[in-house]
Amino acid sequence: MAKGVRIIITLECTECRTNLDQRSAGVSRYTTTKNRRNTTARLELKKFCTHCNKHTVHKEIK
Repeated sequence: MAKGVRIIITLECTECRTNLDQRSAGVSRYTTTKNRRNTTARLELKKFCTHCNKHTVHKEIK
């Protein structure tokens, strides 16, 4: 059975995770796919965080 090249990854808000004093009940997370061969490094995208109520950097988590 051949493995696919595209994998599902999870993006997590960096500001929700690091600000303990302003931390809300949850952390904003998105799921997306990436090509394992073309993008070997961890992915960083600017997405809208519902807890911060603004656009922030979301980094790939394991």
